[in-house]
Amino acid sequence: MEHNLKVREELLQVIEGLTDEQINEVVEDGKWTIAQVLEHLYLTEKIVVRSFSGAQHITAENPVKLRKVHLTQDRSQKVNAPKFLVPSNEYQTVEQLSEKLKKSRESLQAFMSEVSENDLNGKFLPHPFFDKLTLNQWVEFLGYHEKRHIAQIEELKMALGR
Repeated sequence: MEHNLKVREELLQVIEGLTDEQINEVVEDGKWTIAQVLEHLYLTEKIVVRSFSGAQHITAENPVKLRKVHLTQDRSQKVNAPKFLVPSNEYQTVEQLSEKLKKSRESLQAFMSEVSENDLNGKFLPHPFFDKLTLNQWVEFLGYHEKRHIAQIEELKMALGR
């Protein structure tokens, strides 16, 4: 979780000083706005944490390989988000999105404070790219996924002249 907390601080620093208009500005057709990237991060964290309650036990018949989730940061490979994680085109404010991100992070922290190490390493959920991840790997993935999108936000800011 320490890595995730540092990455979240970095995310908030990256968007600091941006206006509502800037985060909602389309810089190129077919590309997400900064607001949409932030909403995607919120949706991902919220849905993953909600899914944790349905995690399955790892067994000899249902093993889970350890995956290199840090590779999520590599933006040279384009990955399309599943439909349920695609953000809306709604105009949103920095304040609204910051509050959503705060709430999804609070949910993750609450889960982490209540879960055992055995469950973190002994249960899994499917992942659209990595096949299956332990809950511990899912938590790691969330941090690296956010780091990936920080780079995307930086690119969008450059396109906006920020």
